[in-house]
Amino acid sequence: MKRWFFLILTCFLMTSAMADENILNVYTWAGYLPQSVIREFEQETGIRVNHSTYANNEVLYAKLKANPDAGYDVVIPSTYFISRMIKQGLLQKIDKSKIPNYHHVNPDFLHKEYDLENDYSIPYLWNSTGIVVNSKFHPVNHIQSWNDLWDPKYHNELLVLDDTREIFSMALLTLGYSINDRNPSHIRQAFEKLKSLMGNIKLFNLDAQRSIYLDEDITLGMGWSGDVFIASQENPNLQFVFPKEGFIVALDNVAIPKGAKHVQNAHRFIDFVLRAEIAKRISLETGFSTPNLAAMNLLPPHIRDNKVLYPDPHVLQRVHIVDDVGETAKMYEKYFERLKLE
Repeated sequence: MKRWFFLILTCFLMTSAMADENILNVYTWAGYLPQSVIREFEQETGIRVNHSTYANNEVLYAKLKANPDAGYDVVIPSTYFISRMIKQGLLQKIDKSKIPNYHHVNPDFLHKEYDLENDYSIPYLWNSTGIVVNSKFHPVNHIQSWNDLWDPKYHNELLVLDDTREIFSMALLTLGYSINDRNPSHIRQAFEKLKSLMGNIKLFNLDAQRSIYLDEDITLGMGWSGDVFIASQENPNLQFVFPKEGFIVALDNVAIPKGAKHVQNAHRFIDFVLRAEIAKRISLETGFSTPNLAAMNLLPPHIRDNKVLYPDPHVLQRVHIVDDVGETAKMYEKYFERLKLE
């Protein structure tokens, strides 16, 4: 009897262990991973995906910093958080020999300063931050600069992104400073500049901007190119402006946290989302630009040639990439908290 009991117990434990291995815990930006892609991955691999979302990089970082063993297997941070998380040992190296679709990634997006050899991160999606103008309410040719948003006639009209570095980048560019400035005096000036904008700000928002602009609850402000492109399919009055002072291009990357429990499954998932057909679908369904060359070649011409999603080279000369600013990040965050209390 004891022998049978131990055999049954052993089989139960082995079955439980195998079941645990058929799991993948993915933590992404809201709206960044289509359910259809999750379902196809599950059907193809037999791996069950637990998908949860965060509102911004700060939330992701805080959770992993507080508990590196939180249980997430795949995350999608932006460039400057990749750099910070590598330095703090929060990410593990990706075995690119297990990612055959890696070769599809556009070389223009690889070997950047935040992860020179792409040991810890692989580009997933990218987008630009610019000005959203509803042309039914505002002449687009009158709003070509970040500075134009400070005009008193836009009192209580603007949506601005609820993100520390995004909003400070806007102010720093208007002052002629780097978006990665570490000079306390310059950051203070940016804070004062933003304080003078508060009368025009109606709403801080990040994950619902698409529907807000689409419904015309707000008709002017900051936005992401992908969201504006999707919304403009239903409301053609929505225009995206690349500000003359410059603008951010955000590159988000798939990565594996140090405390991941299902590393092999994470590699299978990363390779899956880099597959040309899958990467194309992700770009089409989210509205964001793909850094995957093979996927780009599969896009419909009206998408591939769209100048909001894929700007001309002369426009890209005004691009700025957000980088990690080390301990100075705390100063930015402190000022941002104060700003929202104004």
